[in-house]
Amino acid sequence: MAKYSLNTSEPVLVTGAGGFIGGHLVADLRNRGFEKIRAVDRKPLDQWYQRFDDVENLVLDVSLLEPCRIAAKGARTIFNLAADMGGMGFIENNKALCMLSVLTSTHMLVAARDAGVQRLFYASSACVYNADKQTNADVTALREDDAYPAMPEDGYGWEKLFSERMARHFTEDFGLETRVARYHNVYGPWGTYDGGREKAPAAICRKVIQAQLAGTNEIEIWGDGEQTRSFMYIDDCVAGTKSILESDIHYPINLGSSELVTINQLVSAVEQIAGAKLIRKYKLDAPKGVRGRNSDNALILKELSWEPSTRLYDGMEKTYAWIRDQMTGKAEKSSRLFVS
Repeated sequence: MAKYSLNTSEPVLVTGAGGFIGGHLVADLRNRGFEKIRAVDRKPLDQWYQRFDDVENLVLDVSLLEPCRIAAKGARTIFNLAADMGGMGFIENNKALCMLSVLTSTHMLVAARDAGVQRLFYASSACVYNADKQTNADVTALREDDAYPAMPEDGYGWEKLFSERMARHFTEDFGLETRVARYHNVYGPWGTYDGGREKAPAAICRKVIQAQLAGTNEIEIWGDGEQTRSFMYIDDCVAGTKSILESDIHYPINLGSSELVTINQLVSAVEQIAGAKLIRKYKLDAPKGVRGRNSDNALILKELSWEPSTRLYDGMEKTYAWIRDQMTGKAEKSSRLFVS
């Protein structure tokens, strides 16, 4: 089989394009000269994180089959990033909403099959991994086969694991080529930093900035701060997503940084960037997820000779600067709009 490659002259669909990762993916495709980009999200256009007027922007609810058919019509390639999700606070308190994303996963696969789409990328999550393998802060990095026996994050993780299997069976039964990446904690500018759906890197940036602006010099940390994670910068996520889409990798694969840090270390990094030293208040009853999670990148290194490489401190510098600009009014707070 000939190597699959994205063609700048052929139609590509990005669902969830009004969201954080989707917006960055559309921006990257556009910058690379793609001529026929269809960007789809159910949010009103003025709520998209990034929006471009030389892209076909459609407001469609792709949890429903007919809008999926409209979105998929004529597309050669689909990046399905649409999901109802957020940080751990949202995931733990909205399990049913997270699981309803299975409608989007299902209907996009059906629409892609019926439209003759050549390849579909599905954005899965490290939340699929067995919780018993994530009980220690000094966690052994998670390999792809650690998803089974299944014990994923309740709600969100189950939906992602089920949708991975569905993508696999659409390939086996219908010949729809699918690729699946398990994202590990993506962060960066042009994303959510307040409102309840934000993830730890953005939330900590916001809290540090708020403490400085208010002069309180205190920060609330969820849990004891010793839980561990790895965080992947958005540029690495976009690069890995395209590479996995074009690859011959027929199984779900990790896409994440292997730089393991505690939440306390993440806070220290932001303090250093901000030039601050804050009093830490620990909220032990707050949602905090698994005790430890890291990405084993042996397979992606083997398959692509590449892995996410942006240092956490470097990515957090850019993220902090963008969030501070938003919070202090130094940057336009509406969606970014490029005029063709």
